[in-house]
Amino acid sequence: MDTPTPPPQPARRSAPQPPPQPWSAPAEVPGPAGPPDPTGLPEPAVLAGPDGPWGGADVWATVDALRVWLDDNRAHGGSEDLLLRVLKLSEEVGEVAQAVIGATGQNPRKGADHTWADVQAELCDVVITALVVLRTLTPDAPTVFAGHLARVAHRSLGEPGGRPT
Repeated sequence: MDTPTPPPQPARRSAPQPPPQPWSAPAEVPGPAGPPDPTGLPEPAVLAGPDGPWGGADVWATVDALRVWLDDNRAHGGSEDLLLRVLKLSEEVGEVAQAVIGATGQNPRKGADHTWADVQAELCDVVITALVVLRTLTPDAPTVFAGHLARVAHRSLGEPGGRPT
């Protein structure tokens, strides 16, 4: 009597990987001037660094210029445009997460495909996008932001030299 042939097993894509090691942030997160990127990927382009055309420009004047540029080039109007700008903020936060995953090598298929400079750039994109959305909501964005920052600082830090409230 012949022994039955076992069904074929699915092919493994790669050898089993060891369990992930605990991760901790580097003591000093390198910026664009940090050590060479071991992945060989280029650093994010510095289009408006200290020596660029927008270097040293007032933050709120730049935010307002970006808002005007978006207003002049929008595909949708009214409340739909505002909603899409808020959604853009969520997209940018997702890109921060993607960069952190890439910088820490947490995706075994991709490995370390981002740098900490990429994370810094994506965080800046989140801040810029948030400021543009705030400016879209109110022409008094600098005052609104400064007031809210002061309230958060007081709540968390208390009076200068004092305790949190």
